[in-house]
Amino acid sequence: MRGFECSHWGVGAGTIFRLRYHLVDSVLEQAPDRIRTLKQVTAAEEYLADHFPGYPILPGVLMLEALAQSARIMLQDAAGEQLVLGGVKALKYGAMVKPGESLEVVVSLVKGPDLSGAWSCKGTGTVRGGSLDGETAVSGRFTMRPMSSGACAGGQESPA
Repeated sequence: MRGFECSHWGVGAGTIFRLRYHLVDSVLEQAPDRIRTLKQVTAAEEYLADHFPGYPILPGVLMLEALAQSARIMLQDAAGEQLVLGGVKALKYGAMVKPGESLEVVVSLVKGPDLSGAWSCKGTGTVRGGSLDGETAVSGRFTMRPMSSGACAGGQESPA
């Protein structure tokens, strides 16, 4: 997973912040206005121990993060700056994604950028493998916006 640069809050330019959870294992297809990615869920995923004991499933917030990470990859060249999740509308959850299954994500650009640099997207995550193969796990519309100085406040520094 690619880190992103941040030079706010007294942190030197070129400092790389890496996301803790990598929710895009592979890019299956990519165009300027559409991307299809895959996240393979394994029993070794650290967060599954607590979500839920005895019935591990991919947490909904991480499904949303998979949509955002996919959009970030799709838009990185066009945006020319680091984008973060700016807002979510009409998000719906459906099928659960369990270890041994995959979440196939498709994100499409709806419009953008607007005057603030925000991009509107829509995305869907579909279960691949298992008894729920082909069922929708998550879908909705969301906005990716340029990272502001406030977005760096909670990040952790990692050498380049």
